Formats: sequence, C-alpha cells, structure tokens
Amino acid sequence: MSPRRVMIVDDEKGIREALKQVLEYEEMEVQACASGHEAIRVYPDFKPHLVFLDVKMEGLDGLETLKRIRELDARAQVVMISGHGTIQTAVEATQLGAYDFLEKPLDTDRILLTLRNALQHVVLVNENVRLKQEVRAQYEIVGSSKAIRQVIGLIEKVAPTPARVLISGENGTGKELVARAIHALSPHASGPFIEVNCAAIPTELIESELFGHMKGSFTGAFADRAGKFELADGGTLFLDEIGDMSLSAQAKVLRALQEGVISRVGSGRALPVDVRVIAATNKNLGAEIEQGRFREDLLHRLNVIPIHVPPLRERRADVAQLVAHFTAELTKEGVPSKEFEAPAVERLTAHDWPGNIRELKNAVERLLILASGPAVTQSDVERLVGQEEGGGGRGKGTAGGAGGGDAAWLRAATFEEFKQSAERAFLLGKLQENDWNVSETARTLQMPRSNLYKKIERYGLSRGGDGGVQ
Repeated sequence: MSPRRVMIVDDEKGIREALKQVLEYEEMEVQACASGHEAIRVYPDFKPHLVFLDVKMEGLDGLETLKRIRELDARAQVVMISGHGTIQTAVEATQLGAYDFLEKPLDTDRILLTLRNALQHVVLVNENVRLKQEVRAQYEIVGSSKAIRQVIGLIEKVAPTPARVLISGENGTGKELVARAIHALSPHASGPFIEVNCAAIPTELIESELFGHMKGSFTGAFADRAGKFELADGGTLFLDEIGDMSLSAQAKVLRALQEGVISRVGSGRALPVDVRVIAATNKNLGAEIEQGRFREDLLHRLNVIPIHVPPLRERRADVAQLVAHFTAELTKEGVPSKEFEAPAVERLTAHDWPGNIRELKNAVERLLILASGPAVTQSDVERLVGQEEGGGGRGKGTAGGAGGGDAAWLRAATFEEFKQSAERAFLLGKLQENDWNVSETARTLQMPRSNLYKKIERYGLSRGGDGGVQ
C-alpha cells in the first residue's frame, strides 16, 4: 500500500521541520507549505489524506485556508494547530469542517493519536463512499430513450417533495428502482428504505407485517414485534404490488396515511410515524375498484403523483446500454467477461422481452456463461435466448420467454432450462384458463397462493392484451 500523504501548513519553519520529522518517522509522505496560498496551490496535485494547518499565519490565515481547502475537496481532513487557541476559534474551525484542533506546543503523543484517528476516519469515509457508489450502481436506472428520460424527469421533480407516488408498470420493468431513486433523492434519504411485497404475504399476516403485533394477540405471536411502518419511521416504505392487499389492511393503511399514526395488532395504543409511502402495482386499480377489491379513497391518497414505467419493448433504444450495464455488473460478480457482437445486440433489441428488464438480465447472464466463443454472437442469441416466430411476433416460441410450444423446450441448453421453460408455460396456461384469478389457479394446482405469486414474479408473468405474457 502506498504511504499516506500528509500536508503541513505553518509559517514557522521550526514547527514545519519538527512536525515533518515526526510524521516521516511514521512513514508518512510529507509536503510542507509555508503559507496558505502555497497550500492551496499544491493541494490538488499532492492530494493529502490529512492536513495539519496553523491558524495564525501571515497573509491568508488558517481559517480562510481551511475554507478554501474544503472548497477544493469537500472530504478534506484538516487538523487545526494554534499557539493562541480560543474556544471561539475552535468552534469556528469545526463549523468550517476541521476534524480536530491542537494547541501549541505540540505534544508528540497527541499528534500521533490524532494522526491515527484521523487516518482511520479517512478509511471509514472512503469505504462509506465506495459502498454508497455500489448501492447507486446496483439500483441505477439505465437508459437514454425518451420514455425512460421522462420517468427520470418525474423522479427528479417529485423526490424532493413529500408527495406520495404510485408507480405502475408490468412485472420486471424496474418499479423498485424508481422507488429507490425517489428515496435516494428525497429528504428521507438518510432514513431506512423498507420494502413490502404485498403479493407474497398471506392475507392473514399482512396486517401484522405492516403494523406489528403484541405478544399473544394471535396464535404464534410469542413476542411483541414492530411492523414495517415502524421500521420505516424517518424513511420510505415501499408497498410493492399494493393491488393484492386485503381490504382490511387497506383500511388501516388509509388511516396511517390520513393521521400519521398506526397501532399494532392487539394494541389500542396509537404510534406516530413519519413515513413516506411509495406504492407500486402491475394491476389496473380502477378495474379493481369496480370489482370491489380496492378502496377508491386509498387510491386517491396514494396516487398524488403517478409514474408509469414503460415495458422494455417500448424503449428498445435502451437495450444496448442495458446489455453493457449487466455485463459489467455480472463480471464483477465472477461471471466470465465477453464482448457482445453488434448483430447479437441487434437481435436482443428486436426481441419483445415479455419479462422486461429482469428477463433481459437473465438472458445476458445465460449468454455470458454458455456462449462457447470469446464473444457473444447472433447465433448464440438464437440458440440460447430463442428466435421469435413470424419475424416480429410476441416471441411465442421463445425458450425462457413467453409460453409457447415444444420448440421452446427443445431449444433449452440444459435440463434445468428445459424444466423452467416447461414450468413457465404450464403456469401461464393455467392462469389463462382461470382468467388470471391467482387464488383460483393456486387452488386448482393445490399450491399455496404465496408460492404461486413468487413463481409469477420469477417468470415475469402478467396478463397481456393478446392473451400472452407482458
């Protein structure tokens, strides 16, 4: 590891030399400056991890130098040193971003302790920045098409406000990414982001999951438990697939939105919560209201700002960027790195992607792993992703795509792919037979409803206007 760089700024030569000797003994790379002007000039090239800065200097004094250094580098770590320290000076230096304040004559032990603590703080700050960058990259909204730019524009407008947002779109379009982007740009960004998949939680447990419960309030409630609203206090609660929430839970959510309070199951005590609620759905909530399955007053509370996330087939111009993004992301996770030839990208762009972004990412991972050559070719895409029948239909014969006949299964590269393709087609057929009534389909298949919801999400299944998968 390269040595840590430390800058000394003091107009007293004796202080500079003494401090430099101590730091070089600790194997630091040291840059000594006799004035604030010199420090500001040298700082961008030297890029110190830590600065020792005298307060009283001729010309540009220490506090003004500190201010200018922080303008150059907002994360600069600066320790102020002074032979005439006052509480007021120390407070002012701290307000300007100084890490610590030392008085002359300087004590070697105190210098070394401050040095170690400050450099450890630098490591923690850099690690925090790195982790935040990784999180941002993980949840980055990729694309430059007009459709996705409109979505990003809405995010940037609504995020700084307290307005509630209802995100609509097909499965796999990236509704969660939109919710996380709103949270990251909001005043609640430092608070928690709590996600609840309303479709994956059994109806009898949804209220307990959202609002918590008291010990003994129902069978299996062995201890008091906080719900998602409490856990999200000071942050954002993302209610995904809210169209699948029970009417009784909807009533309690409405009360929480209206009054800013919740009560745990089995408790009459009201708990105030400061939560921004963002909801998402792949259903037509207007139709759900007509069928008596969703509360109209709750929709009005949630749908202050509607954001519709377009399906991938309506933003084909983004496919090339998404392929490059997923390739870089998967390579970091240990998947083999390969280039995608232009005809391969064109073939991927022409596909309708009924499972949207999620399906595209799975396809990119499959191609990187199973393509035999050093680059992914068009023939690899045809073999491993599937070829649409009729030159532009909805991909009915796509392996791992939408439903389809025996050809899709026979094109599967592995037995596992064959099983997944067959299961997907089977579930799609049963859902269509039951007019997309998930509860009835689960009963027919003798499968827990929560398991069926998970498989629907896994395969990106949803009702399509042509009877296919969207």
